[in-house]
Amino acid sequence: MTARDIVKDIGEIYSRIFDHRPFTSAEIQYFLREFEEKRNDREVENLFVSLQNTSEAKDTGVLRSKVACEAHLGHLQKSLEVALGACEEVTNRVPDPKLQAALEANREARKVIWSHFVDDMAHKCSRVDHTFEEKEEELRDFYSDLERKLHIHK
Repeated sequence: MTARDIVKDIGEIYSRIFDHRPFTSAEIQYFLREFEEKRNDREVENLFVSLQNTSEAKDTGVLRSKVACEAHLGHLQKSLEVALGACEEVTNRVPDPKLQAALEANREARKVIWSHFVDDMAHKCSRVDHTFEEKEEELRDFYSDLERKLHIHK
């Protein structure tokens, strides 16, 4: 074997071990081919579905929408006019002085009732607090007496 053959063999070994370009290139080509085939099929299916939906909307959807609008918009407009008239009547209504006086009297009565309720609740809370303090004092006395008695017998 000559030096040239040895260098050639070493170059071949080096390219097989460290040069992955041919393998990488083939893998990339395979991936692209698989991806494009699968994607093209999916894209074609999506285009057919879109075409079908568009054709259906063009053929029947527009006509159905037009018929529905003609059937319901007149009734809707009349209902809106009635509602608008009722709103205008309410906003243009002059407040009745008797009604205002009665409302104000009711408000004052509710304020008095609320004030009594709040005062009553505060009184009940203070009674509960006072009862709690009394019971607490009784228990303290009871246990201190018990403790004193137990120390005597020991």
